[in-house]
Formats: sequence, structure tokens, C-alpha cells
Amino acid sequence: MAANPQGEEKGPAQSRRTTPARIAAIAVLAAAGVALGIVVFGGNGEHRYNLLFQNASQLVPDNQVLIGGQPVGSVESIDLTDDDLARVEISLEQELHEGTTATIRATSLSGVANHYVSVSPGPNNSPPLAEGATLGLSSTTTPVDIDQFFNTFPTPVRRALGQFIRGNATWYAGRGADASRSFEYFGVGLNRAGALFRELTRDERLLARFLVSSSRLSTAVSERGAELSSAIANANTAFGAIAEENVALGRSLALLPPTFRQANTTFVNLRAALDDLEPLIDASRTATRNLAPFLREFHPVLSKAVPVFRNLRLTVARPGFANDANELLAALPTVQQRASRTFPHGEEAIAAFQPNLNFIRAYAPDLFNGFAKLGAVTATYDANGHYTRVSFSDLNIFKYAGSGAALEPISPSEQYDAFGEAAGVKRRCPGGASQPAADGSSPFVEPPFTGSGIAASDCNPDDAPPGP
Repeated sequence: MAANPQGEEKGPAQSRRTTPARIAAIAVLAAAGVALGIVVFGGNGEHRYNLLFQNASQLVPDNQVLIGGQPVGSVESIDLTDDDLARVEISLEQELHEGTTATIRATSLSGVANHYVSVSPGPNNSPPLAEGATLGLSSTTTPVDIDQFFNTFPTPVRRALGQFIRGNATWYAGRGADASRSFEYFGVGLNRAGALFRELTRDERLLARFLVSSSRLSTAVSERGAELSSAIANANTAFGAIAEENVALGRSLALLPPTFRQANTTFVNLRAALDDLEPLIDASRTATRNLAPFLREFHPVLSKAVPVFRNLRLTVARPGFANDANELLAALPTVQQRASRTFPHGEEAIAAFQPNLNFIRAYAPDLFNGFAKLGAVTATYDANGHYTRVSFSDLNIFKYAGSGAALEPISPSEQYDAFGEAAGVKRRCPGGASQPAADGSSPFVEPPFTGSGIAASDCNPDDAPPGP
């Protein structure tokens, strides 16, 4: 028979009794197990609420819901209400109370995964929100997206802002290190700017006087806006002309140092000359007393002369080929060379043509009267319009009948007699296109008229139309 271990009860099992302490411990353990089962198996502990926003602001399902910066839930779904509002359903691990507010936030300006819902819970002593409760627009805040902010600007401003952003991207492309070094001095620059403004505002009376004087100056300048614009335009033209002559300007700048050295010596010697000029200046004060009124009246003349000198400058030098006086003067030597060879022949031609001109001059009235009478000849008209009957006088088809003005036809056998060798040359004298004038002024031959240039032997005075 084995021995009993030390400390083991030697009495039989039937002698052990159930104490009240053991019963209480078992009851506590059972209650804890029931509570744990309810928590674990009775549900997942989530609370669902609906949030109304003006728009979802790039929020997507599964975005986080944060309270105090700590994740407490997520976005379950997003849909649209009948009044075009965004309804966002969220699930939380804790219960919310009345007075809760919600805001959609973004950690950066790009992407959608960085958006989240920030919830500010109401006081714990407030009544809790019912499951599935809805927070209206009075309890939610919809953020303004960057595109909505840009849409507030007019189209030209948005276009200019886009160009500015693209220009900065081009400017800083590959120069990030340089930009970082420049940004290191940004804070120092702001500090120094603050010190500058503190110095400006230290003496407020002096600053106010400076601002008033600046305002008066601006007013005076604005009253002479036309003169200022003209001065700026003239300065622009002058600077443009200087830029076109950059080579000559470079040579001039190279000559400046020796010029200044020579001028220094000249100015030193000028001091004595100025002392000698003082008596002259004192004597000229009386003579220049009326100079100021003259200059005031001369100012409009100078203003009107500005376009004249501008056009004169274009006459001397104008952009383009062969269109100004400078290029004309440059071409004159070539013209002189060619004219020296051409003018002698021209003089010979004029001298040879002079007799012809003297001969034609006496016939000028006949020529111009022929054109003048053409309108009178064609004045007759019928239903078809104006008409005239024209025939050449030398066709030898008709002849005058006796001494009268009537015409009679010439027989075909006699029509060619006038063109034979015995016919001679017909040359009417000046004024011979019509019947001789009663005062004997036509035909106009020399003699009896001086200055005709046509002698009676040069033409046939009898060759004139018959009639009175």
C-alpha cells in the first residue's frame, strides 16, 4: 500500500464541502463571459451616420474619417440627393452626440487619396445621435477646391495666371538648387524689409510730408500727361536710334576716358574764364528780361515742330532700300557719271528738234480746236444716241461744185488723179483748216505776221476750204 504524499488530505472525497466564496467567484466569471460574448458576438460596434455637403470635393469611398487627427472610421458610400447635394455615409467606432460638425479636408492640392473627413464631436453631455442620423449643411463645411478658386477669375486673368505658372516652370526647370539657395535669403529679406518699414514709420511727420509732396508731384505730372507721353515717345525713338548705332556708340564710349581727361583740364581753365564772364552776365540781365515770355510763346512752335523733325529724320534715314536722302546722295556720283555721257547727246537732240518745235508751234490752235470742235460735231443725236458723219478730206471722193459750198461726187476714173506726180504736196498753213478770217488773221504766216515761224513758201495759203 503506497504512502500518502505530505500535505494531502487524508479524509474521503465525500467529506469536501462547497463554500459560499467559491459560488461567488464562479458567478463573477460567468457574468464576465456573458459580457465578452455580447461584445464579440453581439455586433461589430460600428455607428453609421449621413453627412450632407454641397459637393463631395473629390472624396471617394474608403477615405478615412478622423477625430483629433486619429483615424476612427471610413467613408462607406457617396450618392446624390434629390436636391443635388452630396450624401456621404460614414462608419465610426464611437458614438456621436448633438453639436457634431464635419469638414472635408485635403492634405495636398493633388490627388484624391489624400482627402478625408474631419469630425469634431459634440459634447458628451449632449444627447447622442440616432443610428443613421443625418448632419445637414448647417453642421458640415464644404471646402473650396483650387479649380473653383481659379474659376472666380475672368478668362484673361486665368490665361495670364496659366502663362505665369508655365513661365515659372520653364524658369526653374533644372535650376532647383539655385532656387533653394535663393529661398534661403527670403526670410532675411523679409526681416530687412520689416526693419526698413520700421525706419520709415519712426518719424511719421516726415513720412506724411514725403507722401503729401509725392502726391503733389503725381498731380502735377498727371496734369501734363500729354507732354509726358510725348517725352516718353521721343525718348523711345531716341533710344531706338541709339540702339541702331551701337557700333558707333561703342567707339564713342571708348573715346570717353581721354575726352574726360581733356575736359578736366578744360574745366580747370574754365574757372578763370567764368570770373571774366560775370560782368557780361550782369550786363545781359537787362537784355534777357523778356526772354522768359518769348520762350513761353515759342514752346507751342517747338511742340508743332516735333513731327516736322521726325519726318525730316525719316527723309534723311528711313528703313528700307533706296527710299531716303542718304541713299539718294550716295547714288548721285553714279548718276553724274552717266549724265555726263548722256547730256551732250541730249543737247544735240534738242537742238535738232528745235526747228520741228518752231514749225509745230504755229499749228497749236488748229490742233486744240480740232479736239474742242469734236464735241460740237457729235452733239447731234437720235434714239440710238449721239452720232457724226466723218470722212477723210484727202480720199478725193467729192469736190466743191464751182465756187459754192455744195459737194458733187467725183467719178471713179478721176478719183486717183489727185495722187499723181503732177498733184504736188498739200500743206495747209496755220489757220488754214477753216475759211480765211475776214480780218486777215488767218492763215497765220510770216509775213505779214511776225513770230509765226512759217513762211508763205513753207505752205500753200490758198489751200483752205471755200466759202465765206
